[in-house]
Amino acid sequence: MIVKTNPAGILGTGHYVPDRVVTNADLEKIVDTSDEWIRERTGIRERHFAPEGVNTSDMCTIAARQAMEMAGITAEQLDMIIVCTLTPDMTIPSTACIVQKNLGAVNAAVFDLYAACSGFAYGAITASQYIESGMCKYILVIGAEILSRFMDMTDRNTCVLFGDGAGAAVLGPVEQGYGILGADMGADGNGGQYLNIPSSGVAILPTDEAREKHLTYIKMDGKEVYKFAVKVMGKTAEKALERAGLSHEDIDLLVPHQANIRIITSAAKRLHLPMEKVFVNIDKYANTSGASIPIALDEANRQGLMKHGDIVVLAGFGAGLTWAGLAMKWYAK
Repeated sequence: MIVKTNPAGILGTGHYVPDRVVTNADLEKIVDTSDEWIRERTGIRERHFAPEGVNTSDMCTIAARQAMEMAGITAEQLDMIIVCTLTPDMTIPSTACIVQKNLGAVNAAVFDLYAACSGFAYGAITASQYIESGMCKYILVIGAEILSRFMDMTDRNTCVLFGDGAGAAVLGPVEQGYGILGADMGADGNGGQYLNIPSSGVAILPTDEAREKHLTYIKMDGKEVYKFAVKVMGKTAEKALERAGLSHEDIDLLVPHQANIRIITSAAKRLHLPMEKVFVNIDKYANTSGASIPIALDEANRQGLMKHGDIVVLAGFGAGLTWAGLAMKWYAK
């Protein structure tokens, strides 16, 4: 058994997706694609888009309140808020600051974490270190994105892939032997050009010219990202298990980043897992980047798929290129 001085685990989860549903049939009317083409290649049937006036912080706040209610803690008890997003409300202040204000979490230190689709796993691993060190007791980790506002609706290779949403988890102290037992995280900046938004910072300012050239939208080399993902998602899960002193045979549930059903099935195959032990909801939400894993985790949690003592593995990859995985013994109060 892994022994830690202050073991950290997930105490509560929550999620939110906007009401507007955009189906593959809806996209057929906008771009040269088809429901069959999208489903066969990605597993996606529909996604949710946030309306004007709804920002990333708004979705974070709703998901956070659900997670806090399940955890049974108040906003004043939060020591830290980490928002994992690549679509913040604005550059400054951080989205985490806005969420802190919305919740009234007056005692919480806050910051945004920027690791794209790997963000929530990065955030949960980071939060666990603060708790294990004794510096913090309760930390709120949120993954949230409004990717619909960065999608080129004339590019059929990308506009069908993404959706909006938010997922949250409260991490805190758990009994010895439970919580996060092993983790892995890493990056390969050499692949940064394969998935980016060229005009989203100071390198290329989002001017009218940049918008006309579609540089303010997501650009992706699908083949390269797919090759990377197939290689790394199962591998990061394996490393997390190894560091926890576990093997693939111990897994009760894998909650992977929901980017592509073929990538998910490839990771399951590498881990020798039947798909019955893999949570999949990509058909309903598409790729929500940093929100993907926590939305899936909350749905699995509320469906009763994780029992006290189950070994649950999270694994993700994303722009950067980044990856992260963690293995935990589920703690249900």
